[in-house]
Amino acid sequence: MSVIPAREEILLTASETRALIQQMADRILSDLARPENLVVVGIRRGGAVVAGLLRDRLVAALGRQIPMGFLDITFYRDDLRTIAPNPVVGATDLTMTIDGRRILLVDDVLFTGRTIRAALNALFDYGRPECVELAVLVDRGGRQLPIQPDYAGRAIEAGTRETIKLAEREKGEWIVVCRRPEG
Repeated sequence: MSVIPAREEILLTASETRALIQQMADRILSDLARPENLVVVGIRRGGAVVAGLLRDRLVAALGRQIPMGFLDITFYRDDLRTIAPNPVVGATDLTMTIDGRRILLVDDVLFTGRTIRAALNALFDYGRPECVELAVLVDRGGRQLPIQPDYAGRAIEAGTRETIKLAEREKGEWIVVCRRPEG
């Protein structure tokens, strides 16, 4: 079996990515009735990065700390057997209580909805939040499950063989790229 080379295209520059995260923060703030009830939870890997950047902007605007946690959903995936014989597992870090809290669940790219389904299953193993809202940097369509974001930075259509992901180009400078198989 031969490896098909891929070409990469930048969809969002670092400045465009920063601007989208700020716009998302502004929308979240406009909907936020009780800031003291908010907890930001990022889905490992790309979602954790977006969650951190988003939380920084929310903290700066509110002038108060916001609890943040991280979920690793590896063992909640419905395709665990097919992704790799030895999956890379990150740490779940939810040291705060989520019972009765407004959870802002954050991921970098929303595609089929399966990652979010797995994240919801993982999250509810830690408690019963008042509500869960979904924030994603990129909504690329192609849903297989009835899951929609409450906050999306940008909708970008992509083919099923294309991969959209968050990538660090320089330290602390994040861009969004699309990888397309050649040929």
